[in-house]
Amino acid sequence: MSNAKEKKYAKRMRNQPSNVSLDIGTEQGDRPRYSGGRGSFQPHRESHPGPSGQHPRHSYQSPGSHFHGRGGQGRGGPSEVPLVPKYITATMFAQARAAEINAMVKAVSQKSSNTLVFQSLPRHMRRRAMGHDIKRLPRRLREIAKKEIEKSAHLKKAVSKNKCRKARRRHGNLQLEFNRRQRKNIWLETHVWHAKRFHMVKKCGYCLGHRPTMKSYRACYRAMNSHCLLQDLSYYCCLELMGEEAVLLNALSRLTSTETGPSFAAAFCLSGKRQGSLVLYRADKYPREAIGPVTFVWKPACVPVSPSDKRQLWIWCHPSLKQDILIELRQVCQCEETPDNAVCKPDPVLTPQPEKPQTALTTTTKKRKRQDKDGEQAVPVKKIIGDGTRDSLDPYYWISKQTAIRISDLTMEFVRYRLIGPLSHCVLTEALRAAPLHKEMEGDAGPHSWWADYCSNPENLRLHTLQESMLQLLQDRDQVKSIRLNGFPLECAQSLIWTSDICSKVTEKKVPEQEINRMRSELLVPGSRLELGNNESKIPVLLIQQPGKRTGNDRPGWGSGWDICLPKGWGMAFWIPFIYRGVRVGGLQQGLQHSQYMGIPDATGDFPDCLAGVQSAKEMEDSLLNAYKRRPPAKRANFIKHGVLAPFRCPWEQLTAEWEQRAGGVTEVHGAEKEEVATTDISMEEQHKGEEAPQRIETETLEDVDMGSAPQGTTGSEQDMEKADGARVCVLRNKRILKELSTLCGLCNRYGPRYKQTSSPTPQATSDMLQQVLHNFPRSLVWVRLTMLTKGSPELHAMICIPSEQDFIQLAADKSFAGPQEPKHGDPIKKKVLKHQKEKKKKAKAKLEKEAAQQKEEISQDDEDDQLTLGLWPNPLPPIINHCCRTLLGFVTHGDFSMAAGCGESLGFVSLTGLMDMLSGQPVNRTGYVLLRNPSSLQYRFAKIMVDA
Repeated sequence: MSNAKEKKYAKRMRNQPSNVSLDIGTEQGDRPRYSGGRGSFQPHRESHPGPSGQHPRHSYQSPGSHFHGRGGQGRGGPSEVPLVPKYITATMFAQARAAEINAMVKAVSQKSSNTLVFQSLPRHMRRRAMGHDIKRLPRRLREIAKKEIEKSAHLKKAVSKNKCRKARRRHGNLQLEFNRRQRKNIWLETHVWHAKRFHMVKKCGYCLGHRPTMKSYRACYRAMNSHCLLQDLSYYCCLELMGEEAVLLNALSRLTSTETGPSFAAAFCLSGKRQGSLVLYRADKYPREAIGPVTFVWKPACVPVSPSDKRQLWIWCHPSLKQDILIELRQVCQCEETPDNAVCKPDPVLTPQPEKPQTALTTTTKKRKRQDKDGEQAVPVKKIIGDGTRDSLDPYYWISKQTAIRISDLTMEFVRYRLIGPLSHCVLTEALRAAPLHKEMEGDAGPHSWWADYCSNPENLRLHTLQESMLQLLQDRDQVKSIRLNGFPLECAQSLIWTSDICSKVTEKKVPEQEINRMRSELLVPGSRLELGNNESKIPVLLIQQPGKRTGNDRPGWGSGWDICLPKGWGMAFWIPFIYRGVRVGGLQQGLQHSQYMGIPDATGDFPDCLAGVQSAKEMEDSLLNAYKRRPPAKRANFIKHGVLAPFRCPWEQLTAEWEQRAGGVTEVHGAEKEEVATTDISMEEQHKGEEAPQRIETETLEDVDMGSAPQGTTGSEQDMEKADGARVCVLRNKRILKELSTLCGLCNRYGPRYKQTSSPTPQATSDMLQQVLHNFPRSLVWVRLTMLTKGSPELHAMICIPSEQDFIQLAADKSFAGPQEPKHGDPIKKKVLKHQKEKKKKAKAKLEKEAAQQKEEISQDDEDDQLTLGLWPNPLPPIINHCCRTLLGFVTHGDFSMAAGCGESLGFVSLTGLMDMLSGQPVNRTGYVLLRNPSSLQYRFAKIMVDA
């Protein structure tokens, strides 16, 4: 046989059972010859039997697998025919076949995939009911399907009793689920409406709408500018103070200062005619240790009152500030916590009650229609209680035994909406209608007996008629202009919302929406007005006019509107009518946009001298840092090479400390023999021609960077850690100094950019003012507004720098000069970061082999080294004001393209000492010119700085 035939023959014989015996001639390589008969073989002539009379055993495949039918011819030609063994052992042959049959049956009975039994059937035999009814399956598969169902039953979680979605969406079950989901974060009354249309965020213990899901950034601006924008501010906290007027003013005077503007004792606010706003400080700590901004409203006093009369004051604040404000109010009002249950025990009405067990509820929700009244009372009602800033066991009012002042926490007791835009008063007049007066001849007063008692007084009738006439005047634009100039009469500021008993009755006697819809369905003419008579609810409201933009010379009054305060429980009853009047709804993003265009600081993010502002900045830093680390190093900016030391935060303490040392003539050496940074000015020709690349600035070498200790003169705690008593920096809010700074920054607008004088107009006044500022406010920040003079849009944490004389020369020579460029810096920690990453991988591999004590040491060491991130400077930071080729003055906290100004605008803080130093050295025609540079860019751009007072 040839070699190819032998291989082919061996391949056929490789699986032959051992109990099959063949002819001896086959063992010698000879193939049996075909005799012409069907399936018969002629043995070889030279073959002889063995000693036992049988032929030796050889491995041979079952003949049936190679039989080719009649003729016996296969692929190998007529000589290749199936081989049949001459002798076999019956017992061993039967055992081998039995094993093969068992293996085949086992393979057929077991599934080779993770599919279900009914999925193994052909598609034409499958039925949808097979998934839950095994009787739909063939009989041979029912046992297997039964085992699958029993196995999956153990893996499934406990299913609620109300399996049907229709049952889960019933009012009782749905409200119970809503109450359960509000244990950690409280929902506003408009939460469900917002959740369907907004991106929701969890902030300050509340679930708030951040921004609409649809693209509406420009549309919201157009609404604020030309139409009306609606916001839900019910999450703002309301604190009520009741006591004698003189005692209240004496206590509150310790928390404010008249240098910052009107205080609680301002005449136009004390009468209750207007709402006031100010910044609170800790007791007797002005100008340091600010708490945050608040707005306040006094209950109107129609007749002159004596200082000994009782007055009522509402203070509205952001939820993140409430606890700090409460601590200071209790301190100045001498309201100490006592074990008296009448003071410290919360009111049962305001305390969340434990939810009833599910078994008690299922008895009342078995049927959709209840037959008795008791079943309707068993349905869980909506919880309009509690808030996200107070624990359910905390007290909500405090009484002082010395001053007789009562402090009450009225958070979530009112619903507050804000309407922004020139058409906000039109929305109010179309959605609201004055309540009809109750007449004695009508007899029964209905469920609102308090309204009948109120209308029984002739003086109240006159006041109600006056308020109704003033509300109608808002529909006429000519009358609106006169109202803006003269204001409303003091009597119109009266409202029954100041009385807590009436507010509670209004909330309790509210007709359910289900009942209103039932009565509407019974109307003879569908869509006609539903007349309830005396059963119609009367809701006391309080309208507060927002004046809009009051600082600066551009866009005065922009962003004005109305705030409406309602008793709790009536949120959606007023929200839907406002929506139907064509308003556009905004969230937190739109509120920030409104503050930015008005040029006022945000509630917490723009207050770096208060603890809430520091916490807000820390949360933003963590969020930006996590997003930065999620991107690969090749797809993110290397801020070290850009010369940006803190791209995700603003090191205010280090900035003010270094400016204080620089202005005071103190020279400190940061580091060991640090080379001075060379400044390079790139001409306009080099930028356009691109003949020479920007020069690299090597600020430090790897040996000069100390990762474990702060540079001399600045410690790590001074840079990014605040003491428990508040931040060390303070924001300048002195109106007199701010007006002088505003005048100095506005000299360019007064004299014009072509004014040829190159020296400061009042050097002596500037020098005297600088010395006063350095003595009184050595580490102060100034709130500034910047407008781009060229193209470009400022971003968050952009750097505000001082231009050099060469920059002004190039700007005068070329009006299209965009600004200088920052040369690329070296990365001195790149090698250390890469080395640390390699060591970390090695430690991770050998971590399982080390002892437990060594593992703890390694974990603590890894936590320290994890601060090293490729592209970011580790703490503590090197000196920041001279780190780049332009001197650093401050940072931007809000920046974007302004659709109101048509150019890039930003808001931020600068060092007061640095601002005075810059203004004293700039020419008059360039006074207030600064440079802005985004963290992800090397390009500086010119901007104009303004201080709004």
